Amino acid sequence: MVWITGASSGIGLATALACARRGDRLLLSSRAEGPLQEAARQCRALGSADVLVAALDIADDDAVRRASATAVQRWGRLDVVVQNAGVAAYGRVDEVPAEVLEGVLRTNVLGAALVASEAVRTFRHQGQGTLVVVGSVLGRITVPWMGAYNATKFALRGLVRTMQQENRDVPGIRISLVAPGGVDTPIYDQSATVLGRRNRPPYPVSSPEHVAEKVLRAADRGSAWHRELDAGWANPAMKAAYALAPGLFDLLSRPAMRTLGFALGKRPNGPGNVLAPQPHEEGLRQRR
Repeated sequence: MVWITGASSGIGLATALACARRGDRLLLSSRAEGPLQEAARQCRALGSADVLVAALDIADDDAVRRASATAVQRWGRLDVVVQNAGVAAYGRVDEVPAEVLEGVLRTNVLGAALVASEAVRTFRHQGQGTLVVVGSVLGRITVPWMGAYNATKFALRGLVRTMQQENRDVPGIRISLVAPGGVDTPIYDQSATVLGRRNRPPYPVSSPEHVAEKVLRAADRGSAWHRELDAGWANPAMKAAYALAPGLFDLLSRPAMRTLGFALGKRPNGPGNVLAPQPHEEGLRQRR
């Protein structure tokens, strides 16, 4: 019995499809109901034993609690919760509109905390369960023009580490963080921006299926050795450079981001999916 947030797109959708192939019962949630229903249809076709759908905003505590209660009522328990839902914004911190900054924080920190809290309450009642939170290598390093996202991923890593410490008294509870680098998902087309440029995942780029494999590894083998899993072969080198040569890292970060973080072509400025879902942009990968 697996609950996946942000299941209509990108890493969440790839994780849902991977779980369906092995016959898991699934609770899929997302703000975009149409794409969410399509994800459920695909999961049923691939062999999921049962699929529930909950269109919700993870920053809505009542909705999060209702979804969890519905799953437990139907199946008697929850075994795994994958907190994957998130949004992003591009632009210098002082130029990003306040409502967009607040929206990124609301989803990526408050929403993630509400889902994680509900998962842990359920697991403590059951005596066991696994929480996997999808973070980012940007919870360990920073890059220009992604300040709001950077801040939330640093906060998310602190939240996960704290919850790992707090729940050591229940050996059956396992909590892991999966930290991808660049991943080929629609988040780059859905993100808010004030730069007027099209975003892209920076090299090296992982597939959403690769990250889903890491999520399932954390879910199936959660232990002290799986508190934090990288998903991206360059992550260790980037983290080492950021820690050991911060001045050089900062010097190179702007030209590297200009070259690797943006694609040819322009995009209109706007809030993207930060303040409201964009169902037409949902999918497994970024549009070409």
